[in-house]
Amino acid sequence: MTNTRRTLLAATGAAVLTAPLAGLAQDIKPRLIRFGYGLNEQSNQGRAVKFFAEQVEKNSGGKMKVRAVGAAALGPDVQMQQALIGGAQEMMVGSTATLVGITKEMALWDTPFLFNNAKEADAILDGPIGQKVMDKLQDKGLVGLVYWENGFRNMTNNKRPITKMEDFDGIKLRVMQNNVYLESFRKLGANAVPLPFSELFSALETRTVDGQENPYNTILSSKFFEVQKYLSVTNHVYSPWIVLVSKKWWDTLSKDEQKVLLDAARASREFERRDTREEAGRALAELKAKGMQINELSPAESARMRDKLTQVNAGIAVNVGLDLWNETQGALAKMRGK
Repeated sequence: MTNTRRTLLAATGAAVLTAPLAGLAQDIKPRLIRFGYGLNEQSNQGRAVKFFAEQVEKNSGGKMKVRAVGAAALGPDVQMQQALIGGAQEMMVGSTATLVGITKEMALWDTPFLFNNAKEADAILDGPIGQKVMDKLQDKGLVGLVYWENGFRNMTNNKRPITKMEDFDGIKLRVMQNNVYLESFRKLGANAVPLPFSELFSALETRTVDGQENPYNTILSSKFFEVQKYLSVTNHVYSPWIVLVSKKWWDTLSKDEQKVLLDAARASREFERRDTREEAGRALAELKAKGMQINELSPAESARMRDKLTQVNAGIAVNVGLDLWNETQGALAKMRGK
């Protein structure tokens, strides 16, 4: 046998052996991650999910791909949470307020007037207290990665400007499906109605409810200015979002895959907060330009509301545990130099 023929046969054999392997390599599909969220694609939430997806694909070398599904197409927060717990969906981002029925410690973030500014919120949420609350989710079938910013919540309605506590009287107000929100606004005099966010625009449009409360960004991106006349700057609650993973699914991932998601989540947190805060300033001006009548609550009226909600805060303290409550209040007092 000539050397040329031997070389040809060897090459042919190698081709036969490697062809199926090459085919197998081509058949290996990236790990697909369904990531649900409530707002639309053009919102600050939508932009942050897109950024997260890009980070995951880049950091995994294309081995992990995020399929972002917005506008509550996978259901409202509560429905998506249950899908994550059951392992039917991989990831989501949503309000911490809708998690209170699953993990009572999440009610800490619903405390009215808890934070004075975003700097305080960042320090507590990203520090040991925020992590301690997030870790409680694992026993319930969820893994929390990071907190995103929804922002300070403000009031809109169609009846009158909210300039004092008595102005809440007779206003049918949509609130999240959360007992702290229900109790707080009923204490302030409103007729508080729990309703999923996905049903809110329609409820406002048909006057099923008179008003709602959300950060500027959400009021703008959800076009509530089309169906609401008055915007009252109350800053009554700082509202975080939380990026969640199904624990059933998380436990199937390798340590490297988990790291890809965690690193991408942390990068998205910085992107999302910066983006949200930049947009919030522009959003208020834009809402005014679109015809909303805007008023600010005076410090004296804020103090009156805070005093009226003392009993609500006491209930939150008992519910989340006095150790956690006192640790949070102590950390805030230290930051404020008290």
